[in-house]
Amino acid sequence: MNELVDDRKWWSKALLVGAVVGIVALPVGALGTKLGIWPFTGGFLLLAVGVVLATIAFFLGLIGAIYSNAKKRASDRKSCLIGVAISIVVLGLMGNQFMMATGVPPIHNITTDTDDPPQFRSLVAVREAEGANPHKYDSELAGVQQEAYPHIKPLISTVSSGEMFRRVVTTLESMNMEVVAQDAVSGHVEATDETFWFGFNDDGVVRVQAEGSGSIVDIRSVSRVGQSDLGKNAERIAAIIAALAG
Repeated sequence: MNELVDDRKWWSKALLVGAVVGIVALPVGALGTKLGIWPFTGGFLLLAVGVVLATIAFFLGLIGAIYSNAKKRASDRKSCLIGVAISIVVLGLMGNQFMMATGVPPIHNITTDTDDPPQFRSLVAVREAEGANPHKYDSELAGVQQEAYPHIKPLISTVSSGEMFRRVVTTLESMNMEVVAQDAVSGHVEATDETFWFGFNDDGVVRVQAEGSGSIVDIRSVSRVGQSDLGKNAERIAAIIAALAG
């Protein structure tokens, strides 16, 4: 019986392996951080490794594919093109993240009330113990936030404050946020959300106040780590408001 022989050159194999390692580095870096195997800096380092490998595999893969085609080496050309395709996926994913990061201001503390933002109570000790980002709202960033997210405003509703408070707790839980504190008397709710890939914890605080026979709801969402949140906190607040208003 004839055995199949792999006649590919070592360099075409190396290019393909490099591209595969590059794309695997992305989920491994993120999930490793989420599982606590390494700190988020280690996860980001693996992302950087993935991008570097993908960049190298992309350019060298194109050169290799052209060379292999000229030499009529179909197996090498195939490996190079597969490596290029994988690299395009990696660079596309990370390029999209880069565009998101550059498309929003480098802030991570968002609130519907920039003059009198809701204040954390129970989560203060947790954030300080982890060495998280400062939980106090920097009023100097109010203008930056309002320009970037003009739609982030308080929710004014005809629903009574008591009923709205119950809706807030139910809504946060339905969004898989962990409600860590709630006080119906003061209309105060605190909750934590975990991002899917890296498992970053973002903290939220909701304030429900009576407004005549209705209510007014203010929300604040703050990342524990990182300078830019890629717009995630504003997105979370908008989703909560939409659910409460619906």
